[in-house]
Amino acid sequence: MEKFIVSARKYRPQNFNTVVGQSHITTTLKNAIRNQQLAHAFLFCGPRGVGKTTCARILAKTINCENIQPDGEACNVCHSCVSFNEGTSLNIHELDAASNNSVEDIRALVEQVRFAPQAGKYKIYIVDEVHMLSTSAFNAFLKTLEEPPSYAIFILATTEKHKILPTILSRCQIFDFKRITNNDTVEHLQEIAVKEDIHSEKAALQLIAQKSEGCMRDSLSILDKIVSFTNGDVTYQNTLEHLNILDHDYYFKLLDTQINQDMAGSMLLYDEINRKGFEGDLVLNGYAEFIRNVLVCQNPRAASLLDVVEGLQAKYVETAKKASPAYLVSALNILNEAEINYKMARNKRLHVEMTMIKLTFLQQAIELSFDNASSSLVKKKRVSGPVAVKFEQLQSLQIKPGPLPAVTAAKSEAKLYIQPKPITTNTAEPEKFIVSEPAVVPINDNVIDSEPKVLAASAIKTMPAKPKEPATAKKSLLQSLRDKHIANKTSENLKEAIPVTKENLKEHWKCFTDKLKQQLKHSVVTVFNNAELQVVNEQHFSITVSASLEQKFIEQEKLPLLEYLKSCFHNRNIGFTIHINDQPKEIVISEVTLTTREKYQRVIEQYPMVKELKDRLKLELDY
Repeated sequence: MEKFIVSARKYRPQNFNTVVGQSHITTTLKNAIRNQQLAHAFLFCGPRGVGKTTCARILAKTINCENIQPDGEACNVCHSCVSFNEGTSLNIHELDAASNNSVEDIRALVEQVRFAPQAGKYKIYIVDEVHMLSTSAFNAFLKTLEEPPSYAIFILATTEKHKILPTILSRCQIFDFKRITNNDTVEHLQEIAVKEDIHSEKAALQLIAQKSEGCMRDSLSILDKIVSFTNGDVTYQNTLEHLNILDHDYYFKLLDTQINQDMAGSMLLYDEINRKGFEGDLVLNGYAEFIRNVLVCQNPRAASLLDVVEGLQAKYVETAKKASPAYLVSALNILNEAEINYKMARNKRLHVEMTMIKLTFLQQAIELSFDNASSSLVKKKRVSGPVAVKFEQLQSLQIKPGPLPAVTAAKSEAKLYIQPKPITTNTAEPEKFIVSEPAVVPINDNVIDSEPKVLAASAIKTMPAKPKEPATAKKSLLQSLRDKHIANKTSENLKEAIPVTKENLKEHWKCFTDKLKQQLKHSVVTVFNNAELQVVNEQHFSITVSASLEQKFIEQEKLPLLEYLKSCFHNRNIGFTIHINDQPKEIVISEVTLTTREKYQRVIEQYPMVKELKDRLKLELDY
């Protein structure tokens, strides 16, 4: 039985002309070889499976070819090309940096660079996945990469260019590989299908190209699986089944039911999709891509962005005429939000069904947002953000001419009246404001009779006022309260202050400590019991504690303590100060463990002959 070789290896390009989708790079390399303008270091970067390692091998084979063709290709006939194709060439070294990423591996590579090639012009070193090298390995590689021997050429390949040190990038000639387009992938798959006698539909190959997302190696692997699954008959339907892709016909039906606001039809259609085993996130993602394609078809200029299988373009254009751009854009937003929140939903099916219901009534919501009369958008109400505070408008002051109203005791509201000035020749008397206050206000058994007060209207007209008459009005409310408070103070029997002595201070101190004990402040009670009291004078004493923490405990009880002592000694001027007893701490000298060197130094200080013996015997000590 002949050993099977996968298509990705069997049909790997052997020269620059067979490389698919990278003409901008292959043309540059061929011109550099033909004009003998090769750089000493290349960096090939790009997505997976687009031909980076393949181009590196072709370049390594071509520059050592003994008979380079006029177009810059290798001859594949000379000894160097044959040995390369057979894998026996000694001038080409490949290193996988993913598994050989240490400094020692790079040092071994640098040691090999020192030896010139035995046959051929160049020794080529291909380092694949170079971004996996450690920082130390990169630094060890810098000098050799900057100034290699004239016969050494380095080709570095990576999928993650941003992980490579800038010092490495500056020493290389960088080539950026791009994703392979779907058309190029389909053409290459058709060539392989013809060579392998595989019956394939173009629509099926287009599905494979879309699934591979620009990676040729993935598309060839998918083709091999489908050929094994279908026994060499690659059709559109079995490709859909094998790749677990939902047929676009379901998406067309879904859109029709939702535009027609048929909720039952939309729910039944999703139930059918769900019973076929398609997950909700795949349905949301595929439907969002379908809506995007429909939106693209509405503009002829953007129709080139439509990337669907052959034969569906006309159906997309016809469907695009049924839906409005507003509906499609809103549907895309709903689907995008639903796909983001899909993982957090507990009931996945209900989450997708809610999305379908929203899309079903989306057209109705869009129609309600337009004003039928003027066909213009209706502004939405502000639901968030700053909102102006509403104030109630106050009525303006009304001026009532006429005689002053009589102030009666029955009224309880103060009112403001303006007495207009009588028309006379005397201009010395100004207009007056008359404020009517409540007649009787009982407060603490004191009755304040509020008579109408007259205020000069100097704010309205600046005119000389009459000299003030002796005040005949009764006291104000504030003055009455003050008089009552002073009367209560003078009625108290003043007690004579008691001088502070050490005996009575300790007695009251103990009483206050007992109160703290009743309040379950045990830590504070311990501090109060250990504190030392010293009387300074008849109104002041000092408290001595042993630590700053005890000082804080006493300061927390300072206010209640002072109030208690002031009431006990009948003296409001009592105060105290807190001192911390700073006693010298005992210094405990601990034995220090000596090192081996220190022990040796002490031995030779005590016994000098030991050092002389060491010198004579030429001993070396391992400390």
